[in-house]
Amino acid sequence: MKNSEKTVHPYIPNSAPKVKAKMLEEIGVKDIDELYKDIPENLRLKKELELPGALASEYALKRHVEKVLYKNQTCQENISFLGGGCWQHYVPAICDEINQRSEFLTAYAGEPYEDHGRFQALFEYESLMAELLDMDVVNVPTYDWCQASSTALSMAARITGRKEILISDTISRDRLLAIRNYCVPVFSVQMVNHCPDTGLVDLDDLGAKMSPDIACIYFENPSYLGFIEHQGRAISDIAHENGALSVVGVDPASLGVIIPPSNYGADIVCGDIQGLGVHMNYGGGHGGFIASRDEERFVMEYPSRLFGITKTSVEGEYGFGDVAYERTSFAVREEGKEFVGTHAALWGITAAVYLSLMGPKGMQELGKTIMQRSQYAMKKLSEIKGVKAPLFDSPHFKEFVVGFKDTGMTVDEINKALMKQGIFGGKDLTRDFPELGNCALYCVIEVHTKDDIDRLVQALNEYLG
Repeated sequence: MKNSEKTVHPYIPNSAPKVKAKMLEEIGVKDIDELYKDIPENLRLKKELELPGALASEYALKRHVEKVLYKNQTCQENISFLGGGCWQHYVPAICDEINQRSEFLTAYAGEPYEDHGRFQALFEYESLMAELLDMDVVNVPTYDWCQASSTALSMAARITGRKEILISDTISRDRLLAIRNYCVPVFSVQMVNHCPDTGLVDLDDLGAKMSPDIACIYFENPSYLGFIEHQGRAISDIAHENGALSVVGVDPASLGVIIPPSNYGADIVCGDIQGLGVHMNYGGGHGGFIASRDEERFVMEYPSRLFGITKTSVEGEYGFGDVAYERTSFAVREEGKEFVGTHAALWGITAAVYLSLMGPKGMQELGKTIMQRSQYAMKKLSEIKGVKAPLFDSPHFKEFVVGFKDTGMTVDEINKALMKQGIFGGKDLTRDFPELGNCALYCVIEVHTKDDIDRLVQALNEYLG
């Protein structure tokens, strides 16, 4: 091989110098930097990327990738108390068995290229979720909770014809950024304060910020910070009295023990199904859902696909297919409510398997187990000198904020010490919620045993003592 060819990457054909030179000549460009002239100088990386040299063989590539992967510290060999939107719920083996079948598993978006029961499977998913949420209509899963909430808020704006939304300020900062990125060109976002002691929505602040321009109020229950927003009815009433809608984000795993948002006035409900039989997948495995009543003003504002059941020409046989397909961007590209492309339909089918396996009693047992174990964890952590758990004086489900202000240690220092003991500590909130002080978000669910919690408490006692 010539010296000039040594940097050629076998998986990047254009990296061959002769090929690159020929391409530049063809388009009349002397230097590749000319193609990037629209990018401001201060945004350009003025050095080579720190990438490995060309890997000439598949075996060399395999060894390199494995070496990188071995650096991972996973939840298999460590105990994890991380949550914050992606949870280590137990996944029954049957969920993986069914979602890997060729009828469902494909290379694109969980959408099979053939239809061997796909529409029926997704109809069953929507039906099970509708029962859990006590709503009439549920869509095929979107990317994740971020997109589901963004779309739900866009729907509310279109339904009301208003251009401003209110959001509880205890929302996940990642989700808030996604909503702003998705929606701000269309309408504005204003935050509603929380009560410092309880974390609950400040009803006085909410009432003061209501106006004829407000399309909806969005809050989450349980909140991102874990506490249960038991003022749901009061919040929804304030919204409705002002002609706005109530949009609620919910963790479906909580609905075995907490009443669904529809029971306290929610018009649109959204969330994520990752906790329903879907692995964390290095932070992925998400699927957002949106639900509403079966009213035309709501149904016709869904941008995503809805599957229904109908009679066929053969008596006793039924078919499954799209409901009001003409409202989607698939049917009217330039006039669609929103552009809809990739869905997480495979995770919807997986969630259907999980919910059918659990049933109402199983979901109730799941919720009780989570609440009992998280209560035990909060009690034991609160006994550690300098630790406050939970930070907010409210009931909690699954997650809770732990304050380390009086320990003299930062969350980062504490988490590094826990990591040496094979424990992932809580998510550091000091950057996203600086007003809360030195604190972390801890998650305790059904996979955590009493021994796991005691081990965490012992490790913290040893380090902070």
